[in-house]
Amino acid sequence: MRTVTAVGHRGDPYRVRENTIDSLRSAFQLGADAVEIDVRLTRDGVPVLLHDETLKRLWEQDRPLGSLSSDEVCGLTGGGVPTLVDALSASGDGRFMVDLPGAPDAGVVRRIVGVIRDCGAEERVYYCAGASAMLAVRAADSAAEIAMTWTSLAPPRPGLLGAVRPRWLNYRFTLIDRDLAARVHRDGYLLSVWTPDTRRSMRRLLDIGVDSITTNRVDTLCALRKV
Repeated sequence: MRTVTAVGHRGDPYRVRENTIDSLRSAFQLGADAVEIDVRLTRDGVPVLLHDETLKRLWEQDRPLGSLSSDEVCGLTGGGVPTLVDALSASGDGRFMVDLPGAPDAGVVRRIVGVIRDCGAEERVYYCAGASAMLAVRAADSAAEIAMTWTSLAPPRPGLLGAVRPRWLNYRFTLIDRDLAARVHRDGYLLSVWTPDTRRSMRRLLDIGVDSITTNRVDTLCALRKV
């Protein structure tokens, strides 16, 4: 069975609260090659790890992230929401798939890309999100590695692919079959999928020949890679 890149979705969320330092470390300890994280900006422009627009689901604080300073976020969550800088520094040489949720504008993207550059982490970070965010990443960093998320069975337009220049195409796993995988590879891209969590789904994707799997059960995926 061919080896694929094992990516922990928001860390190791079935064991440890997602998008926290402990969750990232747990995923790497279980064998993840990379960890997918969600990055948004606080009111004062600090990139932090949070998938949702508010703190309600994870931290029981019904406050929009964009209305809070980084110090306020720290206080409301007991320091549980890490900054991007802290996440990068706490993970050694670990590789990160940085998701940009919420269709961020170009200024937000430039800020996040700039912080990653200032940390000297460009070589261990790649980006995923929809086309508009990835166009903004490409404008901010001509050398960035990109996994463009695509949610349609229809292929991306050649003009869009030429502008974004992704290395990966990133699909929801339920869309993937042998024909789509063959087309992606024939067109010269690597195929990334998200987020299968059952052994059956993972085995099917491994058999099809995907190149990367983002999952909430990275330990299960790593075990299957050894079979």
